[in-house]
Amino acid sequence: MSSTEQTGQTQGRRHDHTSEMTRVLGRLNVVAVAFGAMIGFGWIVLTGGFLEEAGTLGAALAFVIGGAVVLLVALTYAELVAAMPHVGGEHNYVLRAMGSRPAFVTSWTLVLGYTSVVAFEAVALPQTMLYLFPDMLAGRLWSVAGYDVYLSWVAVGVGAAVLMTVINYVGVRPAAVFQTAAVLFLLVVGVVLVTGAFVGGDTTNMRPLFTGGAAGIIAVLVATPFLFVGFDVIPQSAEEIDLDFRRIGQVLLLSVWLAIGWYVMIMLTVGSAMPAAELADSDLAAADGMSALWGSETMGVVLVLGGIAGILTSWNGFLLGASRLVYAMARSGMLPRWFARLHPRYRTPTNAILFIGGLSVLAPLFGEQTLVWLVDAGGLAIVVAFLMVSLSFLVLRRREPEMPRPFRAPGGQALGVVAAVLAAGLAVLFLPAMPAALIWPYEWVIIGAWALLGLVFVRTVPRIAPGPEAEERLTRATRER
Repeated sequence: MSSTEQTGQTQGRRHDHTSEMTRVLGRLNVVAVAFGAMIGFGWIVLTGGFLEEAGTLGAALAFVIGGAVVLLVALTYAELVAAMPHVGGEHNYVLRAMGSRPAFVTSWTLVLGYTSVVAFEAVALPQTMLYLFPDMLAGRLWSVAGYDVYLSWVAVGVGAAVLMTVINYVGVRPAAVFQTAAVLFLLVVGVVLVTGAFVGGDTTNMRPLFTGGAAGIIAVLVATPFLFVGFDVIPQSAEEIDLDFRRIGQVLLLSVWLAIGWYVMIMLTVGSAMPAAELADSDLAAADGMSALWGSETMGVVLVLGGIAGILTSWNGFLLGASRLVYAMARSGMLPRWFARLHPRYRTPTNAILFIGGLSVLAPLFGEQTLVWLVDAGGLAIVVAFLMVSLSFLVLRRREPEMPRPFRAPGGQALGVVAAVLAAGLAVLFLPAMPAALIWPYEWVIIGAWALLGLVFVRTVPRIAPGPEAEERLTRATRER
């Protein structure tokens, strides 16, 4: 064994005691954070359309292919988070590989992506509650983009946003405990759904197994990578994970495998519940499928509760990730130092949490449609971050081959090239005339406005060359200015 490999393994067994944060997240907590972030609410409302587009096995195959694409990108993340287990994740990788300005661009776009998910969950929750309480709308306030906004609807979203912010404010452990409990409930709902497929499922409902040929599979494939977004919140909280560095990378990959299994299971079980045409006409196809499998409307309610758990886990995971990323940018001088404050008792980035949480409190006031625009724009931002991380993986493999890597991704440079090409391909899908094209002008205005705001901050970021000491030099240069 070479001295470099020995050093990497030693560092993989040693925790960094220079961190100001508290390492309290165990393996189960980390899996729950990442898996919960990936399993939001889309699987309940989109399943019917997926099954109609591609057929039962076609939709399942699309998720296998989409999951494989995300897994390749996740492998680059796994190596880098084990090598650089610092808060902020992508912020650190791109800074070391490409320097301060590319690092700012990557981090700034990712903040948009994460914040958009947090804001959307504040809207998704009251919208989901309408399934359980269809008469809850009261006190019409105004209309935004053709959608009426009601006081009762806003109250649910705002109340939940305050609660999620408080949970994260008082410590990462309470947030992790909440996440773990919600994920366990979600898994119980999954077991009930699988059991229902054996009890009341019919294989004739799964036919045709493939619909629309390759075009049908591609139609579902376009959406799958964005349903897998969430594993990347693990690097954001790396300084709060109490695991050997090598295992952080392994747990990140495990969370992606679990998400692949979840989505494939949903396609197969719901597909056996009702004919695809009936599921496609349903507002909540998975819930109606659950009711059909068990012959009980109550079971549909149980599945909706599982969907609510998915909303909360995704919300919690991205709130955690967004606040840590903002904190990391502020700590290195890219954003105002106000965001870099840690609570003296809870050791959480309180101001960053309050900022992201405050945005989620405001989100329900703008109604459903505007938040859809924000999430679509945020999807492009996250894919851009995937591309930059893949490129950073390539650069560091070439320029710093001796860098200790407690977890070493297989495939080397070839893996990085494939991951970068796939990430770039995903980004292209957002362009005009493509399947996931952003809506003009609304979503492009959001991208443009965020870019212009970023220009205000990037001009104050000192130009720091890439390298192992880039973050330290950036922090020192910012303070000297």
